[in-house]
Amino acid sequence: MALRRILIAEDEKNISDFVKRGLSDFDFDVTVADNGTQAWELLEKEEGYDLIILDIRMPGLSGLEVCKKYRDRYGYLTPVLMLTALGTTNDIVHGLEVGADDYMVKPFKFMELKARIESLLRRRDAVPDAKLFCGDLSLNPLNRKAEREGIEIDLSTKEYRLLECLIRNQGTVLSRRTLLKEVWEKNFDTNTNVVDVYVRYLRSKVDAPFSKKLIHTVVGEGYMMKDD
Repeated sequence: MALRRILIAEDEKNISDFVKRGLSDFDFDVTVADNGTQAWELLEKEEGYDLIILDIRMPGLSGLEVCKKYRDRYGYLTPVLMLTALGTTNDIVHGLEVGADDYMVKPFKFMELKARIESLLRRRDAVPDAKLFCGDLSLNPLNRKAEREGIEIDLSTKEYRLLECLIRNQGTVLSRRTLLKEVWEKNFDTNTNVVDVYVRYLRSKVDAPFSKKLIHTVVGEGYMMKDD
């Protein structure tokens, strides 16, 4: 079996060396870029990376800029993991909004990073399901596109994951804690409003332009998708 290829863009050499050494011990083929500009050059000329790790603040292009450029040009098949010293809700939302699949705050434990990487790779390898439906809304896991009344709805990575979770569990109330676990695969501070922020994003795209609302708030419990 071919080694999994990972690109790490990190301007702090002690961190990139630490991550490369650890991942290499687990048979990953790791390439390191010292800044965002170099990372983008590598992504443009080399294909076949299985996963990309980006620090948010780097010389040249930031990790956010690299992620957005990559998503715009190459799509969503390859997972992107953000590494950053920032940890507020707004920073988390910004990173995920440009197309990152996951987010880790430095300092971090190597084995947690490895677990996150393996989870993202398993998801990448999963065979996509057939289209999902809720009323006149359809969601296609093959291309992460949603459509309603013949209108295509563009979704960010986390918007797609949240909508997929809601539509697969339609008719069931999902708490904010459950959505954090299922969509973000982590436990944020219980006071975070990241779920509410993304529900608002989704509603503005999936519900607001249409007469019938599919995403419902259950006061004191969470959110539910249903068509009735």
